[in-house]
Order: sequence, then structure tokens, then C-alpha cells
Amino acid sequence: MKNAEIETRRKAALSRGVGVMTQVYAKRAENTEVWDEEGRRYIDFAGGIAVVNTGHRHPKVIAAVKDQLDHFTHTCHQVLPYENYVRLAERLNQMAPIKGEKKTIFVTTGAEAVENAIKIARASTGRQAVVAFTGAFHGRTFMGMALTGKVVPYKVGFGAMPNDVFHVPFPNPLHGVSVEDSLAALDYLFKADVDPKRVAAIILEPVQGEGGFYEAPREFFKALRALCDEHGILLIADEVQTGFARTGKMFAMEHHDVQPDLITMAKALAGGFPLSAVTGRAEVMDAPGPGGLGGTYGGNPLGIAAANAVLDVIEEEKLCDRANQLGSRLKQHLEMLRDEIPEIADIRGPGFMNAVEFKDAKTGKPSADFANKVRLEALNRGLILLTCGVYGNVIRFLSPITVQDEVFTEALGILDEAIRAARKG
Repeated sequence: MKNAEIETRRKAALSRGVGVMTQVYAKRAENTEVWDEEGRRYIDFAGGIAVVNTGHRHPKVIAAVKDQLDHFTHTCHQVLPYENYVRLAERLNQMAPIKGEKKTIFVTTGAEAVENAIKIARASTGRQAVVAFTGAFHGRTFMGMALTGKVVPYKVGFGAMPNDVFHVPFPNPLHGVSVEDSLAALDYLFKADVDPKRVAAIILEPVQGEGGFYEAPREFFKALRALCDEHGILLIADEVQTGFARTGKMFAMEHHDVQPDLITMAKALAGGFPLSAVTGRAEVMDAPGPGGLGGTYGGNPLGIAAANAVLDVIEEEKLCDRANQLGSRLKQHLEMLRDEIPEIADIRGPGFMNAVEFKDAKTGKPSADFANKVRLEALNRGLILLTCGVYGNVIRFLSPITVQDEVFTEALGILDEAIRAARKG
């Protein structure tokens, strides 16, 4: 079947609100490689948007899910619970970089994890307000949209957002926002718009995902922790995209000297199966009453089985170390292009959560056009890339951390060709 034929059917059958970046219709996948309906092979440096850190169809994950299929596929944990759900919670409680006793809940999507983290924070503090940051992405539900710090395409046309959500600038020195600027804006917010004693939580990504792969400075997290402690505010780390070895640590918060009160996680947790979680301080997690949290599909047995296998793979294959090695090699490779490609504005990212940002060589302003040309040139050569950033001028790299050395080398060659071709074209 031809990709173009399916694309015609898609346009007729699906809402245009479901944006699609390529017309490559996947037929099968293995680790870092995908083959489309026409049999063409692609190298996947999108990874389902940071979902398949352990690769497409990792044998251990597939085996765990097949075994679970032979037992049962669904009971709803709130009705008939199951042991591997409890075991996965125990493992996350042990791993999460949060002090003291911890507890966990499982839901289905990253947005749902964020929603529940806010519910838990409000129940625990008895407060309503939440502070988030510009450039943030926290999901597509109404609370997720309200927290997200970007209007187009996430908020436009959807009406009023939930109230008592406030934004301050995320520290981004490349675009003229220092740590001092962000902290000053937060201080002014507390003076002008919301009493800090009414704030339940401050939520942020340790590395902004959709916002452009900007890492929160260590001194910023330290200041936020002190501010939260001063005012009785909970600190929520949204690790939906940063978790599970992507940044060279199991969680990105391990790069910092401070600990959050709650962590949201999803994406790579279950290696391609829908599962998300909130892990936090036990006394905070126990604030909602029985029945206040949950969901029909929350902690589906197949996702739970996959997630237990994913944690095994990360440990056995030393994927945190592997992420650091791959990210270092990628960034070094891009650095070698700097003199030749004046459009490169920045190369960054911890572990294997890396990005290259492009600017107009003449004006110095962010260039979404150049980034998109690179993406399309790479796609034409068989490499799938994603753009991101408030200005749309960032290419992010989310290859499986299990990528084979020879495939990684091949991908770097294609990336070189795509950047040079974008400059010519």
C-alpha cells in the first residue's frame, strides 16, 4: 500500500486537529529502525517523542507483555488488584530522588499524571494556586493546557483556561532571561498577583521538552526549593520526557542538589505502552481520600508488565552510561560543524536529551525555517527528526538509547548531509 493513498484517507477520516509531521506510515519497527508501508527503511531519532528509550520492541519488554497476555489484560486495579502493580510502585519509590518514605499512583498518560499531581498538591496543602513557566509543556487536558507556557497550537481556540494558574519566565540565557530575571519575576508575582501562602505548587520540567530542551540551571532549582520551603509550597518535577535514563540518570532531578516533593513520569516508563505515574512524599501522596485518585485504565496490566521489564533493561544494559556516551558523541559531532554552519546558535542537553538550535545567519534571530529544512532534508534521506521550541527553531534528538553503533554512525552522516543541504537550499 502506498503512503500517499493512506494519507488521502487520513485527511478524509481524521480531525485536522491531530497534526501529523510526516506522511511516513509505519509498517514495522525494530530497535532504532522503522520500515514504512512501501518497504522503505528509516532511522528513528524521534523515538515516539521520548517513549522508546529502550528501543522499538525490545525483546524483554515484548516477552513480559506476552506473558501478561496469557494471564489477563484488564481487571481495573481498583476492583481486582494485582501484584506486579505493587512491585512496580515499590521499585519507583526506591528509585525516585525524593527524601523519606514515598508512595506512587499509576494512571495512563503524562497529562493525566500532571493533573493528578496538581490534585494531590491541592489536597495536601489546602491551597489552590499553581505556578508554571513560559515555554513549558504539561499536556493537552485543560489543566495541562493552563500550565503549558505556549499558546499555539496548544491553547488557541479552546476558550478559558482553569484559573489560579500563573506563569513566570523560564531562565534561558540564550534568549536573554537570566536566573536572576526569573526569580525577580517570581518575587514580583507574589507581590502583585498571588499571595505565596495561597500557592499549592510550583511545577517545572528539569529540562524543557517542547519548549526547546533548555535545562533548568542548578542554582535556579536550589532557589526554588528554598522558596517552596519558606512558603509551604510543593515542588513538582515534571519528568514525563526526561525520565528513565534519557538525561544520563534515571531521573533528571538526580543532576540537582535538591529534591522535589512530587515527580510525574510517563513516556519511556513502559517502553511504548500507555502508562504514567506520580511518585511523591508519602504524607503528601496520602492527602486525597480513598477513591479520590484512580482511573479505569490506570496501571493497566500490560503497561505494568512492560514497565517492570523496562526498568530491568535500563539496569542490565547500563542505559544511563550509554546515554552519556551517545550524547557526548552527538554534541562533539555537531560542534565540528559550527565553523562551517553559522546558523548553529547552540548545542546542548544532558545525557542523550540533546538539541541543536538554529538562527538566521544574517540577523541572528531564531530560524524555524532553517530547522524545518534540516528536518525535511533528513527525512528525505531516511532519518526522522523532530523540531521543538517556542520559536520552532530547535531540532531535538530522541533516538532510542539502545541504538546500534553502526546505525548511530549512519544517522550522524545523514544529519551532516541534511544540515549542509539546508544551508544550500
